Amino acid sequence: MNSRHWQLPPLELLLAFEAAARHLSFTKAAGELFLTQSAVSRQMQGLEESLGGKLFERRTRALLLTENGQLLYKVAQQALQDLQAATLKMRGAAALRTVTVTTTPGFASLWLIPRLNDYLQAHPGVDVRISASYEEINLERDGVDLAIRYGPDAEMAGQQAVFKESILPVCSPALAADPARPLREPSDLRAHVLLHAEDARYSWMEWNLWLHAHGLRDLKTAGALHFNQYDQLVQAAVNGQGIALGRLPLLQRLLKQKQLVTPFKKSVVSSRGYFLLRSRRAAGKTDVAGFEAWLLAEASSDAAKA
Repeated sequence: MNSRHWQLPPLELLLAFEAAARHLSFTKAAGELFLTQSAVSRQMQGLEESLGGKLFERRTRALLLTENGQLLYKVAQQALQDLQAATLKMRGAAALRTVTVTTTPGFASLWLIPRLNDYLQAHPGVDVRISASYEEINLERDGVDLAIRYGPDAEMAGQQAVFKESILPVCSPALAADPARPLREPSDLRAHVLLHAEDARYSWMEWNLWLHAHGLRDLKTAGALHFNQYDQLVQAAVNGQGIALGRLPLLQRLLKQKQLVTPFKKSVVSSRGYFLLRSRRAAGKTDVAGFEAWLLAEASSDAAKA
């Protein structure tokens, strides 16, 4: 069986020809293609030689297409337009397999990212893009599919709850086992450094809710460290630098891995939680719906273990 080969000029020559024919100028074509004028001129000479006929009439102050040039320009332009349309269509199809998620840095680093590999293995071909920021971006304006936001239950009424939150002290196993500063009851916190999150919206909550619930509202401690990001605060707790107020089930994995422990078992339910919002642009996107279902199933499993 005979092989069939396309007897066509190289694509780069056709691209250069289309640009030169469209502009009727080697200089303008060169600027568009990031080449020199002489390089485009040589390419057109080579193309004419390979086709066996003139494509351009080169005049002193003008460049015109010959009859053959006009024919090739029409065909080349249509072919390139078809190629571009097919390319954009395929890229558009690929874009439909993208799931874009915005959430807080703490939720991203402590809960979502450690689980993402399981999702990606179960959903090959899906491109998940995480935007971690405390700024509440506009989902429609910024082209984001989903948002996982942290806030008071009252403010998030009507939104899909990912999980409710409870809080209790957490620390490193070494700190919990320190015989010089035992942690047998909540009042023992006075001998320890407490780790605080600087959050303009919820700063009133840090430690106050839990301490007040245990009759320790005016407790004086050995010191305090302040952080502007919750994941940094948690890392300080893992490193044994103090005792953090842990948010559950956000820290469930670290507790399971024994990187953190809970010296006191009684937690306090907070008035906040994590909620899932979907943009209008994500409606009908199968991969977004699949990511939502996976996320909620993971959260439900974690909440049951908390």
